[in-house]
Amino acid sequence: MTREQRLASTFVDLADSLVEDFDVVDLMMLLTERCVELLDAAAAGLLLADGEGNLRLMAATSEALQMVELFQIQSDEGLCRDCFHSGRPVSTPDLADESGRWPRFAPVASAAGFRAAHALPLRLRGQVLGALNLFRTEPVALSRADLATAQAFADVATIALLQSRALHDSQLIADQLQEALQSRIVIEQAKGILAQALGLEMDQAFARMRRHARSGERRLAEIAQEVVDGTIEPDVIRGSSAR
Repeated sequence: MTREQRLASTFVDLADSLVEDFDVVDLMMLLTERCVELLDAAAAGLLLADGEGNLRLMAATSEALQMVELFQIQSDEGLCRDCFHSGRPVSTPDLADESGRWPRFAPVASAAGFRAAHALPLRLRGQVLGALNLFRTEPVALSRADLATAQAFADVATIALLQSRALHDSQLIADQLQEALQSRIVIEQAKGILAQALGLEMDQAFARMRRHARSGERRLAEIAQEVVDGTIEPDVIRGSSAR
């Protein structure tokens, strides 16, 4: 399958996910995973603003990137923050040269093994909902075509977040984002519980839980809540093969 065919297939998969009452967290994870697969990125993350305008982590394709993204939020510094506040793409071909622009964030991202980075806004007209972030391990910028594709992925994420909602009702939008962000917190708690109980890496624990949710056609957040509550034993998740 050519790259163009894979891209077309990806957008079909994403469109097929936009059904009534779809799983926002799972869709955001799928989107970031496809960014890594198709855009030659080492890792991808997605940050969303909560009802008070504070950025929160929604999806990250690796634990290393998750730590970098969380530091970016806590320090209120980095390309995602700049992208979110400006509503425009922000890129750097080499984070090692950005100590002046991001004196705290750039060294942390570089220490995690990332060199080039790009942030694309999730925006609808004048409203910015968050940012999609792509990181590479070599100081090589994305091509103009790949950046355009990444922005298209960010636009799909925006459409997904606003699907079946009153687009002009800001309270409904805020409520949906808050629900999705709260789900992510529960998922992180469940990952930790499963990783410790099953002797798995965090990424492996998440993959098992996600597979279990999909095989039962249930929402990922529901499964995570049951893991946290203890109504699902870790051994039940153990049997779900990651993919």
